[in-house]
Amino acid sequence: MKPIVNKIDKGWVEKYQPCEESLEWYRGYLNKSPITILNKLIKGKKYDWANWFIVRVMTYHDYVSYAVFSAEQVIDIYEKKSPNDNRPRKAIEAAKLCIENPSRENKAAASRAARAAAAANAAYVAYAAYAAADAANAAYAATFAGRAAADAAYADAFAASAAYAYAANAAAYRFTIQLKILNYGMGLLKQS
Repeated sequence: MKPIVNKIDKGWVEKYQPCEESLEWYRGYLNKSPITILNKLIKGKKYDWANWFIVRVMTYHDYVSYAVFSAEQVIDIYEKKSPNDNRPRKAIEAAKLCIENPSRENKAAASRAARAAAAANAAYVAYAAYAAADAANAAYAATFAGRAAADAAYADAFAASAAYAYAANAAAYRFTIQLKILNYGMGLLKQS
């Protein structure tokens, strides 16, 4: 599979309407490849912008894989605090089924699992549950292109938030998790 776009042009930027601050930044990288842009964002430690961007240039398979990977980075935080609640784990598993077979039935199951996982919230571990829910939502929402990409991005953001809330050295750990997830996403794009 090929990425959705090979080069970022003015039409792409206008279609996805990044925030005002990043809009100017993206305009400076018109006609560049997504990999080049991601490398610049990561080098500049603009991880949130990189996360917003990466899912908008991925295929369905890749952004659902990205969302699942994000949720898996922090699911242990949730499971340690709520060992008897498997709703977030089931949401991840439902999203994985959609990667292998994006049938209507699997997407509907992912949607149900996402709603159940989103209901699992206990203080800071809720972010880990939300990451799982958004992974499943990304799998389900493929028919709503922008929504699916946003859900995949939210999975990364919630994973980073869970890491941030959980760790003693919170900020460093959050950025470590975000960078790990972004590097995984870059690998997916390079394979496409």
